Amino acid sequence: MFYWFMKYIVAGPIVKLVFRPWVLGAENIPATGGAILASNHLSFADSVFLPLMMDRRVSFLAKSEYFTGKGLKGRLVKLFFTATGQLPIDRSGGKASEASLNTGLEVLGKGDLLGIYPEGTRSPDSKMYRGRTGVARMVLEAGVPIIPVAMIDTEKVMTVGSGVHIRRIGIVFGEPLDFSRFDGMESDRFVLRSITDEIMYELHRISGQEYSDVYATSVKEKRAKVSR
Repeated sequence: MFYWFMKYIVAGPIVKLVFRPWVLGAENIPATGGAILASNHLSFADSVFLPLMMDRRVSFLAKSEYFTGKGLKGRLVKLFFTATGQLPIDRSGGKASEASLNTGLEVLGKGDLLGIYPEGTRSPDSKMYRGRTGVARMVLEAGVPIIPVAMIDTEKVMTVGSGVHIRRIGIVFGEPLDFSRFDGMESDRFVLRSITDEIMYELHRISGQEYSDVYATSVKEKRAKVSR
């Protein structure tokens, strides 16, 4: 109930009035049943804009740190992420990664929409980076369609350390991708890489971003070392 209250009474009307989002391809979102929305990731605000511009509810897998903060700020952050339909996951790898996969599969198994950022983290410079294969494994395990989603200019609205800027943003929903030809091959790492690369190619095509075939986390780590 709180999710829909925020969507239609509080946040939704404000976002539409201030940022005037434009949307293309909304008809590609299935009216019913589970599906994965695989999106590029330019800004913290992506997880706000995308759900508000859809009729169906979408849940995102968000790092658990957002739900464990202390004090008033921590409680407000937790409330915000809960209200926007995000689910806490541990991204430390190993068994934690398996738990994250199972959380996503539970959402899809209920016939709901799941939002995923295949790059694994926000882009540090508006480029698109190599996708991680967890999204491919989830597609094969769940047997659901995957909808590529391109967020446009959201990094110009909210960037790290620069606050919020008022400008128009866009969302492009691509045509569903079907990987049923790989059914039963979710343990084949070459298949997982092939699926992931196909997803990233489609995201690159509809977003128009420059593509770099390295992981965004590696770029961030190198920059952090240089700045020390």
